Amino acid sequence: MSTTSTRKELSHDRIVDVASRAIRRAGYKGVGVADIMKEAGLTHGGFYAHFASRDALLVEAMQRAGRDSQAALSDAVARRMAKGSSRFAALVWAYLHDSHLDRPEQGCVVAALGSEMTRQDDAVRDEARQRVKALVALVSEAMPAGTEASQAAVIAATLVGALQLARTLGGQAGRALLAQTREALIQRHDTPA
Repeated sequence: MSTTSTRKELSHDRIVDVASRAIRRAGYKGVGVADIMKEAGLTHGGFYAHFASRDALLVEAMQRAGRDSQAALSDAVARRMAKGSSRFAALVWAYLHDSHLDRPEQGCVVAALGSEMTRQDDAVRDEARQRVKALVALVSEAMPAGTEASQAAVIAATLVGALQLARTLGGQAGRALLAQTREALIQRHDTPA
């Protein structure tokens, strides 16, 4: 691998990283190419050396955001399970953690962009569908034995909706909604150890 190739790959990765946080923080419309390139420490003119279009950047940014948030969520789940929580309870606690109220750029891309996903071009919408399917699969894997598989989508929708509403409410009201949702989901769906 040449130095130029390595530099280009590092720059590309930096752009995608910045964009993945920006879309979760400011939405699709909040991702301007010039701003992303500036935050990545690159010139606006270099954008098209990395991406065919803004939508191509959005697709990669959603993929990165999905991987990053899933990795963080998996780590948080593992830490809670190590302390005795069931996988399902740990997932609910990790996803609906109070820290996700104030830092959407570090959280779930589906919760951050859910209301905007349907208004995007086909390539971006297709990737959005993949992010939703990945979230439902993650929930499905954590479901207690004997729970109907169809419940995974309902629970994923509840998690996303609760986080979106809690962010809208903010402050104590938002934290209270997260706590109430955690309690309700765990009480209804978790299997006692």
